[in-house]
Amino acid sequence: MKEAWEVFVKQFVTKGGYHNVLDGLGVTALIAVSGLLIGLVIGTVIAITKVVPKYKFLPKLFSFTSDIYTGFFRGTPIVVQLLVTYFVLFPALGLRVDKLLVAIIAFGLNSAAYQSEIMRAGIMSVDKGQMEAGRALGLSYSATMMKIIIPQAIKNILPTLGNEFILLIKDTSVVSFIAVVDLTKAFRSIADATYEYIIPYVMLALVYLVIIIIFTILIRLLEKALRKEGKTVRLNNKKDDWRSGLKKLFKGGK
Repeated sequence: MKEAWEVFVKQFVTKGGYHNVLDGLGVTALIAVSGLLIGLVIGTVIAITKVVPKYKFLPKLFSFTSDIYTGFFRGTPIVVQLLVTYFVLFPALGLRVDKLLVAIIAFGLNSAAYQSEIMRAGIMSVDKGQMEAGRALGLSYSATMMKIIIPQAIKNILPTLGNEFILLIKDTSVVSFIAVVDLTKAFRSIADATYEYIIPYVMLALVYLVIIIIFTILIRLLEKALRKEGKTVRLNNKKDDWRSGLKKLFKGGK
């Protein structure tokens, strides 16, 4: 084991293997962050199509199309979606797209299917009176949704989005299927160069574990902050109700 460790250190430090690891870490972060943002935008649009009143044909069509979209991306493995996007979709369209961009698009589309359900739940968690109040102020349905409902929904689902981000980080380990050099591919290159696989893969697992632990702690801190803010708002509301009750009491006494 000591000899294997020395071989790993030599390949990692002396021969510059850490450069590939740092570059791979950056690629992993880029794919995860970009996938989350793309998924948030597309997922929000899909969520809106699912909660909008379906009195006319067009909203029903959008809702049906959204169900097919989420069913496909939630019902097939991410690695299959990645391979289909790279080897089937873009070649069929006659497009030559960079492998990293393909990975970002594939992860964004996949994340959108999951985030659409997260966002839908967030929208449903907002009190219906918020929509009624917006419409009473003269705002259209879309304006009320974008300016009043969606911001509150995003606030409600922030911790869940953090969990989705953690899942994306772990799922990026499959992008090496299309030869993208991510964190996993970087450590695999070290293992292939030294023919010592135990230490590189153990170190890979530890790096992922540290990253996930850090983001898990950050998500918990965010949840505590949001709960604290919610309690403060409720407490202020109670104080306002108490003061207004006293005012009414004194006015009534007069």
